[in-house]
Amino acid sequence: MRKLRMGMIGGGIGSFIGDVHRKAAAIDGMIELVCGAFSSNAERAKSSGAALFLPEERCYVSFKEMIERERALPEGERMDFVAIVTPNHMHFEPARMALENGFHVVCDKPMTLTTAEAEILETLVAKTGSLFALTHNYTGYPMVKQAREMIANGELGKIRKVQVQYLQGWMATAVENTDNKQASWRVDPEKAGAGGALGDIGTHAENLLEYITGLQIHEMAADLGRFGAGRTLDDDGNMLVRMNNGAKGSISFSQIATGEENNLAIKVYGEKGSLEWSQEHPNSLTTRWLDQPPKVFTPGGNDLYPSVAATSRIPSGHPEGYLEAFATIYRNFAKELMGRISGAEVPAQDYPRVADGVRGVKFIHAAVESDRNNAAWTTID
Repeated sequence: MRKLRMGMIGGGIGSFIGDVHRKAAAIDGMIELVCGAFSSNAERAKSSGAALFLPEERCYVSFKEMIERERALPEGERMDFVAIVTPNHMHFEPARMALENGFHVVCDKPMTLTTAEAEILETLVAKTGSLFALTHNYTGYPMVKQAREMIANGELGKIRKVQVQYLQGWMATAVENTDNKQASWRVDPEKAGAGGALGDIGTHAENLLEYITGLQIHEMAADLGRFGAGRTLDDDGNMLVRMNNGAKGSISFSQIATGEENNLAIKVYGEKGSLEWSQEHPNSLTTRWLDQPPKVFTPGGNDLYPSVAATSRIPSGHPEGYLEAFATIYRNFAKELMGRISGAEVPAQDYPRVADGVRGVKFIHAAVESDRNNAAWTTID
């Protein structure tokens, strides 16, 4: 089997997330970047492609041009899938066009701006049979997968309570009024959508909660804050949640939590035991029990589920972090796509899919509706 050929939309030189995607896709040696529409600015698009050592004829000025011209290439040359790493408002149209033209898709979250757009993509994926991965990269950590397996196998008993937080402080000042492009589009409803911090990091908290527990948020009471002067989108939020098994919980997220860096953490409490994981200390999963001492799991360590042990790339005691977790999304997507292309029987792999994207968009809009109604309990439809 050959390497998979990836095209990229967005992510020109200087883009944080574009660089992350390229590095993550390359870690396991299964994917190569062959083309891109890195910017709508022709000069920047070409210079970005040149800096990435791509041939000039495979560096496009628009996603439409890229998809059309790649589709016209012989099957043995064209890209296999496209990675969409643009601001939120530029996710839907490229994803739709890629699916309609026979290309598989890897897309940043949130998947779309509206629920209607999300459901269109879900229908297209079902209709075309194409693969669609959503880069909720925190699900790629080995200890997150261990937590999920333990809960799925009933080790904690019935889940009663869940607490998730995702706290950052990088927008505690008006960074959007500087030359910080990452901040400027995130405070713009036309580009970010209905949620600010809610869409940017709140959706990660929602996805991590549902991924680890295997449960779904049924309804929420959300209180969103807008502390930055002149900001119309939220930069802070707190919510109570009720899960579909009767468990209760809370989600707290913020980008104005002064001094915080990337404090994503989760605690899950069951009838028999509990677990705790933190993204800033990702190589430890702490469990606590009714009738035995606490236990800490580590990547490559003892007593891991076989599927989790296979996720780790290096021996125990060697830290694995953000890029490796991100790469796990790409690796699992690549395994499934390679099987599809070669005709081999490869079981469905573990990575966030289009249905997770629909959940995330509905979560955003339910939270906005709840906040608009003074934190009234609101069902995620």
